[in-house]
Amino acid sequence: MTGDFVRRRPLLSLLLGLLVLMLVLLLGWGWQQRVALSAFPDILSAYTAKEYCSCRYVAGQSAPYCQGYVKQYLPISDFVDDPEHKRVKASGLGRTHTASWLGVREGCRLIP
Repeated sequence: MTGDFVRRRPLLSLLLGLLVLMLVLLLGWGWQQRVALSAFPDILSAYTAKEYCSCRYVAGQSAPYCQGYVKQYLPISDFVDDPEHKRVKASGLGRTHTASWLGVREGCRLIP
Protein backbone atom coordinates (compact mmCIF):
# COMPACT_ATOMS: atom_id res chain seq x y z
CA MET A 1 0.00 0.00 0.00
CA THR A 2 2.84 2.42 0.82
CA GLY A 3 4.56 1.62 -2.46
CA ASP A 4 1.37 2.45 -4.30
CA PHE A 5 1.26 5.93 -2.67
CA VAL A 6 4.88 6.59 -3.67
CA ARG A 7 4.25 5.50 -7.27
CA ARG A 8 1.17 7.71 -7.59
CA ARG A 9 2.69 10.79 -5.86
CA PRO A 10 6.49 10.74 -6.22
CA LEU A 11 6.98 14.50 -5.73
CA LEU A 12 4.82 14.61 -2.60
CA SER A 13 6.66 11.58 -1.20
CA LEU A 14 10.01 13.27 -1.83
CA LEU A 15 8.86 16.47 -0.12
CA LEU A 16 7.55 14.54 2.90
CA GLY A 17 10.84 12.66 3.13
CA LEU A 18 12.82 15.91 3.01
CA LEU A 19 10.55 17.42 5.67
CA VAL A 20 11.12 14.46 7.98
CA LEU A 21 14.88 14.64 7.37
CA MET A 22 14.94 18.38 8.15
CA LEU A 23 12.96 17.79 11.34
CA VAL A 24 15.40 15.09 12.47
CA LEU A 25 18.37 17.38 11.71
CA LEU A 26 16.76 20.28 13.58
CA LEU A 27 16.11 18.11 16.63
CA GLY A 28 19.69 16.84 16.52
CA TRP A 29 21.06 20.37 16.33
CA GLY A 30 18.79 21.44 19.22
CA TRP A 31 20.03 18.56 21.34
CA GLN A 32 23.65 19.42 20.55
CA GLN A 33 23.07 23.10 21.46
CA ARG A 34 20.88 22.42 24.53
CA VAL A 35 23.26 24.14 26.98
CA ALA A 36 23.42 27.35 24.93
CA LEU A 37 19.68 27.30 24.26
CA SER A 38 18.90 26.89 27.96
CA ALA A 39 20.98 30.00 28.76
CA PHE A 40 19.12 32.17 26.24
CA PRO A 41 16.17 33.25 28.46
CA ASP A 42 18.58 34.83 30.97
CA ILE A 43 20.30 36.94 28.33
CA LEU A 44 17.32 39.17 27.53
CA SER A 45 16.59 40.44 31.04
CA ALA A 46 20.25 40.53 32.12
CA TYR A 47 21.26 42.58 29.07
CA THR A 48 18.35 44.97 29.52
CA ALA A 49 19.01 45.57 33.23
CA LYS A 50 22.78 45.98 32.89
CA GLU A 51 22.82 48.12 29.75
CA TYR A 52 19.98 50.38 30.92
CA CYS A 53 21.75 50.89 34.25
CA SER A 54 24.98 51.79 32.46
CA CYS A 55 23.23 54.09 30.01
CA ARG A 56 21.22 55.87 32.69
CA TYR A 57 23.60 56.09 35.65
CA VAL A 58 27.10 55.82 34.14
CA ALA A 59 26.59 57.70 30.86
CA GLY A 60 23.96 60.01 32.39
CA GLN A 61 21.46 59.71 29.52
CA SER A 62 17.72 60.36 29.83
CA ALA A 63 15.26 57.56 30.63
CA PRO A 64 13.52 57.65 27.21
CA TYR A 65 16.87 57.51 25.41
CA CYS A 66 18.05 54.52 27.46
CA GLN A 67 14.73 52.69 26.97
CA GLY A 68 15.21 53.02 23.22
CA TYR A 69 18.86 51.98 23.55
CA VAL A 70 18.06 48.65 25.24
CA LYS A 71 14.89 47.84 23.26
CA GLN A 72 14.95 44.32 21.84
CA TYR A 73 12.81 42.40 19.37
CA LEU A 74 11.53 40.21 22.20
CA PRO A 75 9.49 42.23 24.71
CA ILE A 76 10.34 42.73 28.38
CA SER A 77 7.41 41.74 30.60
CA ASP A 78 8.35 43.94 33.57
CA PHE A 79 10.76 46.85 33.91
CA VAL A 80 11.42 48.94 37.03
CA ASP A 81 13.85 51.86 37.20
CA ASP A 82 14.51 52.99 40.78
CA PRO A 83 16.37 56.34 40.43
CA GLU A 84 16.56 56.84 44.19
CA HIS A 85 18.69 53.70 44.69
CA LYS A 86 20.07 53.68 41.11
CA ARG A 87 18.78 50.16 40.58
CA VAL A 88 17.11 48.59 37.54
CA LYS A 89 15.03 45.40 37.44
CA ALA A 90 14.04 43.75 34.16
CA SER A 91 11.99 40.59 33.56
CA GLY A 92 11.57 38.69 30.33
CA LEU A 93 11.06 35.11 29.16
CA GLY A 94 10.33 34.08 32.76
CA ARG A 95 13.63 35.35 34.19
CA THR A 96 14.32 38.46 36.28
CA HIS A 97 17.63 40.28 36.70
CA THR A 98 18.60 43.37 38.66
CA ALA A 99 21.51 45.73 38.04
CA SER A 100 22.72 48.36 40.46
CA TRP A 101 25.05 51.33 40.18
CA LEU A 102 28.01 50.76 42.53
CA GLY A 103 29.88 54.01 42.10
CA VAL A 104 31.87 56.22 39.77
CA ARG A 105 34.80 53.81 39.46
CA GLU A 106 32.77 50.59 39.43
CA GLY A 107 29.79 51.51 37.24
CA CYS A 108 26.84 49.11 37.11
CA ARG A 109 26.82 45.43 37.96
CA LEU A 110 24.28 42.63 37.81
CA ILE A 111 23.18 41.61 41.29
CA PRO A 112 23.30 37.82 41.67
